Amino acid sequence: MIVVGVGVGPGMLTEEGIKAIRKASVVYGAKRALEIAQEYITCEAKTIKDYKSLHLLPADAVVLSTGDPMFSGLGKFAGEKDTVIPGISSMQAACARTKVNLTNLCAITAHGRDFEPAKAELIRELMNGRNIFLLPEESFGSREVAEILKELEIEAELYTCENLGYPEERIAKGTPDNPPIAETILYGLLVVQKR
Repeated sequence: MIVVGVGVGPGMLTEEGIKAIRKASVVYGAKRALEIAQEYITCEAKTIKDYKSLHLLPADAVVLSTGDPMFSGLGKFAGEKDTVIPGISSMQAACARTKVNLTNLCAITAHGRDFEPAKAELIRELMNGRNIFLLPEESFGSREVAEILKELEIEAELYTCENLGYPEERIAKGTPDNPPIAETILYGLLVVQKR
């Protein structure tokens, strides 16, 4: 199987990813991933129904993953003999838009899972002086992170980065006392500590 990151939104697919998609005999993906890559798909395209069965796909099957496959994506299903082609992640796009350096950034995901481990990691990394890019969960987003920052007495800027790469892209900036609130569930939260 070849897992291709299609990027966080339209226009963020790499040349390597495009070549793999064009050469594919069959392409699998979620609806949004298939839409992002549709102009490059020249074969049969199928919607993924069972993610746990991806390892049963033929070796030449291309599986599309939104964003980057190794950042809360389908790369976790790749086996030793599978290929993973990176895509432009929401974290990369958010940092480019806000001009935040990636070198002191910790990536954390709470997306689609119990947020308690992500919360514990967030606190630990904030205490270590790291900036954070969080893929939030519905019950653990900018408001909850703002409360943690206030409890820890950490000054920071918060950015909600929504629909990155799409025409309706929206980036809002706030503080722990006045956090930005996302209007959609498709967003990342960037926490930049003041030094």
